[in-house]
Amino acid sequence: MKLIVAAATEAEIQPTTAWLQESGRKDVEILITGIGGFSTAYALGKRLSANKPALVVQAGIAGAFSRDLPLGQAALVEKEYFADLGAEDNGQFRDLFHIGLWKHDQHPFTHDYLLNPFERVPDSLAHLPRLTAVSVNTVSGEAATIERLERQYQPGLESMEGAALHYACLLENVPFLQLRTVSNYVEQRDKSKWDIPLAVRNLNGLLRQTILEWNNER
Repeated sequence: MKLIVAAATEAEIQPTTAWLQESGRKDVEILITGIGGFSTAYALGKRLSANKPALVVQAGIAGAFSRDLPLGQAALVEKEYFADLGAEDNGQFRDLFHIGLWKHDQHPFTHDYLLNPFERVPDSLAHLPRLTAVSVNTVSGEAATIERLERQYQPGLESMEGAALHYACLLENVPFLQLRTVSNYVEQRDKSKWDIPLAVRNLNGLLRQTILEWNNER
C-alpha cells in the first residue's frame, strides 16, 4: 500500500472516501483512528506494525490561535507538542520534560517537540504554511488555558490527534504529513462562529490533488 489517509472521524474525509469508492481505487487506504491521542496512537501503531506504507497523511480540521489564519486555511504541521501531558505545580502547568519524567531529545523527540523532517512533500501541498501545533485532550475554551498554551508553545493550531501521528510515525520510521484546515478559532467555545463545511471542503480538495499527484495521475 503506497498511501494511507488517516482521520479521526469519517465526516472529515467523507468526500475523499466517496471519491475513492466511486473510482474503484485500491492504492489508497483509509484509516479512521477515532478521536483523541490514545485512539490515534493505538490505530496507527497497530496498522504500521503490519506493513509500512510509503506515506501517511493525517487529514483533519483544527482550531487556529491567530486570526491571521482565515477560516478554511490549509496548513502542514511541522512541530507538535503534547500540550496537556504533565502535572499542575503551584498554579502552573509543567510538562513531562520540565518535571524530569522525559529527557530532552529522547527519541523520537527533538528537544521537547515532535518534528516532521518532511522527507517528501507533494507539489500540491508544498505551498502551504508549515506551523507549530499543540495536541490536547480537552479542546481549549478558557482564557487562562489559551494564554498558557500560547506562552509555552507559540502554536498556530490545536487538535486532539496530531502529536500521536508524529509520535507513532517517527517511532516506526514512516514518512508522514499532517494536513489541517482551520474550522474555528481557539477561543471561548461558540460553534456559531465555526465554518466546518468550508474546512472540510478545502481539506478534501487538497487530499484529492495529493492522491492524484502521489500516484502520478495529474
